[in-house]
Amino acid sequence: MEYLEPTGSDGETTARILCCQCGSAISPNPSNMCVACLRTHVDITEGIPKQVIIYFCKRCERYQQQMGQWIGAELESSQLMSFCLKKLKSLNKVNLVDATFVWTEPHSKRIKIKLTVQKEVMGGTILQQTFVVEFVVNGHMCEDCHRQEAKDFWKAVVQVRQKTDHKKTFFYLEQLLIKHKAHDKAVNVKAIDGGIDFFFNRKDDAKKLVDFLMSVIPCRYITSQQLISHDTHNNTYNYKYTFAVEIVPICKDDVVCLPLQTAQSIGNIGQICIVIRVTNQVYLIDPFTLRTFELTANNYFRHPFRPICSCKQMTEFIVMDIDLIREDTKVQIGRHSDKHLLADIWIVRSSEIGSDNQKHSRTHLGHLLKPGDMCLGFDINGANINEPNFDKYERSHSDKIPDVVIVKKFFGDKVTRNRRREWKLRRIELDKASDGSSANREYMDFMEDLEEDPMLRQNVNIYADKERMESAMAVDLDELEADAPKITLQEMLEDLVID
Repeated sequence: MEYLEPTGSDGETTARILCCQCGSAISPNPSNMCVACLRTHVDITEGIPKQVIIYFCKRCERYQQQMGQWIGAELESSQLMSFCLKKLKSLNKVNLVDATFVWTEPHSKRIKIKLTVQKEVMGGTILQQTFVVEFVVNGHMCEDCHRQEAKDFWKAVVQVRQKTDHKKTFFYLEQLLIKHKAHDKAVNVKAIDGGIDFFFNRKDDAKKLVDFLMSVIPCRYITSQQLISHDTHNNTYNYKYTFAVEIVPICKDDVVCLPLQTAQSIGNIGQICIVIRVTNQVYLIDPFTLRTFELTANNYFRHPFRPICSCKQMTEFIVMDIDLIREDTKVQIGRHSDKHLLADIWIVRSSEIGSDNQKHSRTHLGHLLKPGDMCLGFDINGANINEPNFDKYERSHSDKIPDVVIVKKFFGDKVTRNRRREWKLRRIELDKASDGSSANREYMDFMEDLEEDPMLRQNVNIYADKERMESAMAVDLDELEADAPKITLQEMLEDLVID
């Protein structure tokens, strides 16, 4: 404890006097007492607690400000300093000069703050005192985290649905949610047949997830609410909200027959197209002219349609001969893809190899296929297609319907590709397990799509699989297929994350 000594106008110290209590020589002050005697008579920190208990939620890392209100603050931050000072009673009766943190072990559950205060006592004497206040951090789970741990309370639910026979879109959506942490505030995530449900404590958190889905995948949504309770005295209502999100039932590598209105509205593109990618829009390519277009969710739901072929309905073919088409013979109307080459191709089924049952078609994969390669395509002549748009197209353009639509190149044994894969993806912990081997095969197909499509990999965080990398060192390289895509981990990842 000390007091401020006055000086003369010329900066020289004034005459000294004797303390009225102990008789020691001191500089004149209004109390006529030395510091030691003032300490025995006056304590300006009286009433300010030297130890305070504060409550901290370990799950969300927030401090309890008052009943029902929690705030987040990092250690030794200005927010934590302001929070701690507000917990000190009678601090407004003194003048706070300085406040600093005293270092403590982060796991000690103690926060110490060194305070310097001033106060006027005994006729105008200004005393200054420095002391340390210790804040004891006690663990206490907040109401929001308590409800999340219970997993049976929710106020809003987002129901994501897609009417397809596979889950490739949900695997891609899962990686987007993990990358952007859009589902962190969900109380529970439950997998059901045909989709996923996300449960939230607040309606605003559910609406944020819906806005995120609208920005990354082509979809639409509708909302509904159900009255739970009503207080007639203060006219308050308690609702549960439901957001039903419908994803476009079109996936990568699907063969579609566009409605005539849709094909005309996007520049008279051919009605039979292949879906090369699905992000926030559906990217289509005409395999017979290389014309491309992006189909938005609004355009799709204005004239909806279903794919005439999905990945599970493709047939394996072997390329017998291929002939690239010259640039001057191509149709130059509209926008064309620069990453594909148009070619005439002669193919035969893998099960009919050696026979003369060859089929001719035109493909956009002239830059990938060569004689002897394997490819996957849709045999239109041998398929029973139940799609109204295709029926109309077949009646009006029967002479333009190809025998086979080549969709993608086939790189051989999937078991071998899976064995040489040295990376992995993170998953969301769902309330219900996946549907066994069928879902595992679809997940492997999704990982193969990531290897084959660099544009698709840009939106996904990929992690190195240490165990797979160590086991791959012992694999005989002669057993690996030469035609499989040789994508190294360094080439595949720009920012590699070691798990």
